[in-house]
Amino acid sequence: MKKALIVIIVLVVIALMIGGSYVNHRNEMVTKNETVKAAWSQVDVVLQRRADLIPNLVETVKGYAAQEVTVFTAIANARAALIGAHSPADKIAANNQLDGALGRLLVVVENYPQLRSNENFLRLQDELAGTENRIAVERRRYNDAIQDYNTYIGLFPNNIFASWAGFQRNNAYFEAVGGSREAPHVAFPAAVQQGVTPRAPPPTPAPALVSPAP
Repeated sequence: MKKALIVIIVLVVIALMIGGSYVNHRNEMVTKNETVKAAWSQVDVVLQRRADLIPNLVETVKGYAAQEVTVFTAIANARAALIGAHSPADKIAANNQLDGALGRLLVVVENYPQLRSNENFLRLQDELAGTENRIAVERRRYNDAIQDYNTYIGLFPNNIFASWAGFQRNNAYFEAVGGSREAPHVAFPAAVQQGVTPRAPPPTPAPALVSPAP
């Protein structure tokens, strides 16, 4: 009887220790998960800010380059996808699509010098650049928060407690997509920009023949 009581006490103590550890770890998971949500909300705000700037920017460009229909359509479709997306993963995918479309728009702008000197366009471009900087900052914070959360629930014994509590790995990272964050660089020779056809270099004269000595 005495041994059975000791066994029961030991089991109760072990259960209390495991239960207490579970509660502590679960609370930490909740905190980290909420940090991820808060970081995403900041990303969402700046993405919406950029989406609000795009229509005015596009309309300004249309005033000088109305024929660039393909680029405008791509931007409109990408913006609609971003606004219509609900989950972080869907919004991240739509944002990458919009990045590429905006990159192509900036390439188009290079072909219209008058547009590049338009005050309204310059103002919108500055606002867009500022928003892009904020997106980069908030995106990095969001990725850091997700990495911290994923690392925590992946460690032992946290992974066991996470499974019990229903916490799963979050893979909705912002990942760099080749060519999406930087517009291709288009450079034209100075002579071509001024409408001057560069001259071909004069042909190199053939070497003179030397007669052999008698």
